[in-house]
Formats: sequence, structure tokens, C-alpha cells
Amino acid sequence: MTEGLVYVIGVTAALLPLGAAGLRREGGKDALYLAGLASAVVVPAGFAFARMSGIWRTDLSTAIEFTVAAGMVVFAIAAVSTRHAFRLAPLLVPYMALLATLAALWRHAPRTLESAATASTWVVLHIATAVVTYGLVTVAAVASFAALLQERALKAKRPTTMTRLLPSIADCENLVVRLLLTAEVILAAGIVTGMGALYRERGSLLSLDHKTILTVAAFGVLAALLVGHFRLGLRGRQAARFVLVGYLLLTLGYPGVKFVTEVLLGR
Repeated sequence: MTEGLVYVIGVTAALLPLGAAGLRREGGKDALYLAGLASAVVVPAGFAFARMSGIWRTDLSTAIEFTVAAGMVVFAIAAVSTRHAFRLAPLLVPYMALLATLAALWRHAPRTLESAATASTWVVLHIATAVVTYGLVTVAAVASFAALLQERALKAKRPTTMTRLLPSIADCENLVVRLLLTAEVILAAGIVTGMGALYRERGSLLSLDHKTILTVAAFGVLAALLVGHFRLGLRGRQAARFVLVGYLLLTLGYPGVKFVTEVLLGR
């Protein structure tokens, strides 16, 4: 059995209890839900950190594995600390299972390895901020998608089984704003640490490559959304579109560039 198959089976099995608990109309954040949540956090995180084992892996598969782990950690914190975030599980669990499957499928892509001891503090901080930011925006994007589903059902006056399980539009929007405020601060730190790492390696502060341009663009889109929300009352479908565009830009800049270089170009 290959490593990729072990990973996807292990992570999917760990996510299933949370998904099942989230599909209940009653129960809320009871012991069953919290046990499923713990499993959905510990197993993906354990796989991700075990993959490193003293070596920095910069391949696409590892990036996706850490995305799954970070996304579940962010969701767990939101689910425990807020009233309704836990109800996003029916949407988040299938998406995370899909990402885990993609990580397993792309394990054949070329890998770049280096000793963890040789990585500078700037590089370590930059990678950490990138992973945390992407985890935050991933959960925000799922919450925005949930808000879109709720808005569509409300306009059609036809709530579905799924929308009855999800948080309300207002709860989704409140969660999105909290997540994006945190993400913008960490993303700003990520840009600064990236500049520090680049200066240490090449003596320059900025490299106008695809990753940098897309990351800065995502920062601008999310900042525009937050300003529009607090100053102009931007909400609903328009706000959700901003979030999804920002998530798309980060996806193109973070795993997207790795996909092109490693999978399509085979570098």
C-alpha cells in the first residue's frame, strides 16, 4: 500500500465522524461532535508533520497536506470559540477530503528536499505564515459559500436539507470577517518575512514573480472587502464573491504555482 493511499484513507476516516456529527439536526457541540472534531484535527496534523521528519519538503503534495491540517486547526478553534461555526462541518469535511485525495494523487510530482537545519528563520516564519493564512482563508471561503447557499435558498423560499444544517447568513458573515481580519494581519507578516528571506538570499526585497504578484493581489482584494464591509456595509453575495476571488488568488499563488511547475512542467 503506497504512502499516498495510506494518507488519504487515514485522513478520510478521521474526517468521517465529524462529517456524520455535523449532519445531525440536533446535538450541537456535544461529546460526539467534539470527539469527531479532535479526530479531524489530530490525524491530518500528525500526517503533515510526520511527512517533514527533519526535512523541508516543498512539493505540491506536502503543501496540500499542510493546507488540510491548517484548515482543520483553524476550523476547530472557530468551532469551539464561536457559537455557530461548528455547523460548517457538512461543507468543510467533503472539501478537506477532496484536498487529501489530491495530495495523495500528486505524490508522484518532483520533490524538493533540504535539511530543516539549513532553513533560515525568515524562511521558517514565511512558510508558517503562508500555511496559517491559507488555512484561515480556506475556512472563510467555505463560510462564504455557505452564505451564498443560504441566500439562494432564502430568495427561492425553498430551504434545503443542507441549508437547514448550515449557519445563518449573518453568522457566516460574522465568521468570515473575523477570519479575514486575522488572515490579513498574518498575510502582511508573511509578505514581510518573504521579503526578509529574499533579502537574505539575494540581497533584494522584492521579486516580481507569479507567487508574489498573486499574493499581493489577494491581500488587496481581502483588504478591499474588509474596508467595504466596515465603511460601506458590504455584505451578502458581493462580499462572498470578494472572499472567493481572494481565495482563488491565494490558491493560484500558493499551491497553484507548485502545480504548474511540478505537475505540468515536471520541474
